[in-house]
Amino acid sequence: MTATATCTTTGTTLVIGATGTTGGRTTAQLVAAGHRVNAASRRATPVPGAVPVRFDWYDPSTFGDALAGADRLYLVPPVGEPEPATVMLPFLRQAGTAGVHRAVLLSSSAIAEGGPAVGEVHRALPDLFDQWAVLRPSWFMQNFTGTHTHARSIRDDGVILTAAGTGRVGFVDADDIAAVAVRALTDDRAPDTDLVLTGPEALSHDDIATIVTEVTGRPVAHRPLTYEQLRDRLVAQMPPAFAAMLAGMDRAIADGAEDRTTDTVQRLTGRSPNSFRTVAEQELLRMPRL
Repeated sequence: MTATATCTTTGTTLVIGATGTTGGRTTAQLVAAGHRVNAASRRATPVPGAVPVRFDWYDPSTFGDALAGADRLYLVPPVGEPEPATVMLPFLRQAGTAGVHRAVLLSSSAIAEGGPAVGEVHRALPDLFDQWAVLRPSWFMQNFTGTHTHARSIRDDGVILTAAGTGRVGFVDADDIAAVAVRALTDDRAPDTDLVLTGPEALSHDDIATIVTEVTGRPVAHRPLTYEQLRDRLVAQMPPAFAAMLAGMDRAIADGAEDRTTDTVQRLTGRSPNSFRTVAEQELLRMPRL
């Protein structure tokens, strides 16, 4: 599938996590392109141009109403859930029965098909839906500009804390993830594969700190932690198994696992992915205390 593929205008997309980082952007881009969207969130929060629906992964009574009229899904797994397949698969089976024929799953570049956590959902998806895609983005650029722990520590303390050492990451803009999601959801042909998404360059966290400093005029430094130090810090915020998994991902970055870039955004959207400096200039100066 390339950027020259045509888009359909029929059908309704149920966007799970429609108020989140990628779900909100995917909803906005779908609406702007004239597509019908059911915007799912726990409180059925109003979203401009979309129909708000209540949805909770942990409350099956919300599934039926959320699926009403939808023939495609954008799936954001439950945040912090160490075993998302257990939570997600009953809903996905119900979705297939209800007439959904296309599903696009948000996963991670660090998790392959059949791997831990959402990797199990990835493996199951082709058997559940006629058309599908799994988006495997690298780490979000918005981790440094939004509400993520890194963004808070930049605001509050002028530091970025990781166990990634000098390892580099092809950080990707959430707007670019959403643009690929829209193509995967609405093009005449679904990708029927997984798509690794990155930005245009691989950067270390030291590089990120330098760019943030240059853009904001406020000194920001990367402070390396050990795997154990990061895991123990994260345990205060999430279940231990999930904390260990995230700390392990940082350790993998240190070993070079994310030192790559792909042409996926360019190939599917017809434009180059945004650089971190561009995103920083657009978003960081709006952050409080910067």
